[in-house]
Amino acid sequence: MSEKLTQHADALRNHFADKLVKLLLDYDEITIEVKPADLLEVATGLRDEAEFGYQQLADLCGVDYSQFAKSEWQTNETTNTGFSRGVDAATMGRLSFGDELEVEDDQAPRYASVMHLTSYRHNRRLRVKTFADNNDFPVVPSVTQVWASADWYEREAFDLYGILYSEHPDLRRILTDYGFVGHPFRKDFPLVGHVEMRYDPEQKRVIYEPVSIEPRVLVPRVSRDDHRYIEASDEVAE
Repeated sequence: MSEKLTQHADALRNHFADKLVKLLLDYDEITIEVKPADLLEVATGLRDEAEFGYQQLADLCGVDYSQFAKSEWQTNETTNTGFSRGVDAATMGRLSFGDELEVEDDQAPRYASVMHLTSYRHNRRLRVKTFADNNDFPVVPSVTQVWASADWYEREAFDLYGILYSEHPDLRRILTDYGFVGHPFRKDFPLVGHVEMRYDPEQKRVIYEPVSIEPRVLVPRVSRDDHRYIEASDEVAE
């Protein structure tokens, strides 16, 4: 871990001591978590304070943590009997219409709004995360008044995750169709969707019908060791 990164983490702790829920320093990256009520104050400080200088919001996205750290795909080996994981679902990743999402802790914060900031003055980046207080009605403050570039990013997070950004100047869907029901990046949204669309030549209009295809997975992901990342001490001497 570089000394400059550690110093920057200490500066963040000192300046926002009572505002930080968590600060993580991993993989040469800093992530801070703040409460929604403190988000605008922290965001403004990160932009305006000379020691931080995060003048650009490079990205903002939503995250659904309801199935966090669960996976039915990650494996280091294959078998001669095929991949049963492609047939028998081990997680809630392939829901059908009407299925309920299984959650171990329904009180744990589910929806987060995550920002990635860039400081050109100091040549560094920062990740800022805030969780909505209510899982049933997730609301976090809009940061468009701090970084105007958040406008469409927040609309995407609203469209795909259903996260509401209070004080957003124009919070409308931006990617899905008119009249779309649900939020397709939520973990309880079926991968095949709820309805399918086609043009009916007799009615001479587009109609929506229940999905007729069966959800299935063709190719699972296999994690393999890469010799380029083997530590020198683990390499076999020739």
